[in-house]
Amino acid sequence: MKQKHLLIGLAGLLVIAIALGVFYFRGQGGAGAAGTALSQAALTRADTPSFGEPTAPVHIVEFLDPACGTCGEFYPFVKKMMAANPGKIRVSVRYAPFHPGSDQVVKVLEAARLQGRFSQALETLFASQAVWVQNHHANVDLVWAPLGNLGLDMERLKADMNSPEIAQRIQRDLADANSLGVAMTPEFFVNGKPMPSFGYEQLKTLVDDALAGAK
Repeated sequence: MKQKHLLIGLAGLLVIAIALGVFYFRGQGGAGAAGTALSQAALTRADTPSFGEPTAPVHIVEFLDPACGTCGEFYPFVKKMMAANPGKIRVSVRYAPFHPGSDQVVKVLEAARLQGRFSQALETLFASQAVWVQNHHANVDLVWAPLGNLGLDMERLKADMNSPEIAQRIQRDLADANSLGVAMTPEFFVNGKPMPSFGYEQLKTLVDDALAGAK
C-alpha cells in the first residue's frame, strides 16, 4: 500500500514538473519574441538618415560616431559595396557619439540634414577628422571651416543644431545603441544580423550572404 501511494505521489510530481516545464518554455518563447520585436524597433527608426533605395533587399544599419577614425575608414568601404550592387543595398545611419564632444558634431550633421546636405557633411567631416578631432576629443568649433564649401547657411545651421528635437534624437539613438549592446563604433547590422566579429571581411560576408538570399 505504501509503495502504491509512493508511486502515485511520484507520478503527481512528474505531472507538475512537466507542466512547469511547458509553462517555462512558453514563457521563454514569448519573452524571446517580444525581445526580437523590441530589438527590431531599436534598430530602425522612421526618421533615420538613409542612403540607397528604400526597397533594397539588403539593409545595413550602422551605428557611428563622426569622431571615430575607424568609422571614417569604413565609410568608403561601404560606399564601394553599394556601388558594386546598385539598387540592392540601403544604409541607415544611427548615432553613437561615444567620443567626448562628438554629440555636438552629430547636432551639426542633423542640422545639415535639414538643409539637404547630410551626406556631403558626413563625408566632409570624416575626411577632415585630423582638423577637429584632437586626442580623441571632438572640437565642434573647428568643424566650420571644413564645412564652409558645402553651401550651407551657417547661421541657420547653428540655430537648428540646438533644437530640442535633435537633442532628443541623439538621446534616443544612444538608448537604442545601449539596448542592442553597441559598445563601440562602427557597429553594423545587416538585415538585422550583427557581425559575428569585427572586420571588413566579416561585414562583406554578411552583405554577400544577404544578397545571395535575396536572389
